Amino acid sequence: MTVADIVVVLLAAGRGSRFGGSKLAATLAGRPLARHLGDRLAALPFKRKLMICSEATPEVEGFERIALAPPGAPLSHSLATGIGEIPDAYAALIALADMPLVPSSHFENLIQAFDGDRIGTSVADRKMVPAIFGARHFPALRSLQGDRGAAALLRNGPAIPLDQHLALDIDTPEDLARAEAIIQGR
Repeated sequence: MTVADIVVVLLAAGRGSRFGGSKLAATLAGRPLARHLGDRLAALPFKRKLMICSEATPEVEGFERIALAPPGAPLSHSLATGIGEIPDAYAALIALADMPLVPSSHFENLIQAFDGDRIGTSVADRKMVPAIFGARHFPALRSLQGDRGAAALLRNGPAIPLDQHLALDIDTPEDLARAEAIIQGR
């Protein structure tokens, strides 16, 4: 199994309500927030790259845009939409576009450690995405409900540690300022 066997599903359709709207278009270090992780993933030779998005989501080169319908649907619907687009894939890497600081090396470590089942990210003893799920988990991913992600499916599985500051999830303007400070080395 190699990176060429894995499809990326980048979740980028969030409402941004705690941010005040359109957070993925907000500027971070001179470019739209969505481009940070998107560009990093686009540089890796995945089989296919999908971005589940809204009309407000900036373009990310190398990704197929899949519109979330209905707009504003919960996170579980974004996951189901992405997995529904890849029924014959061997595995899917699920990532969130509002986590701009996850380094390429973390994705490479996930891919190296992936045994065909599942592997997640561990941050302060919490398992979360980015994560890779083998196809046997696709039915469970499609059946998730509400504004919850796939953390429950990762609970008893292996995980690769990630420093907490690199796992920063941008939900508010203060989070964006914190990410800018990390990038600037402050």
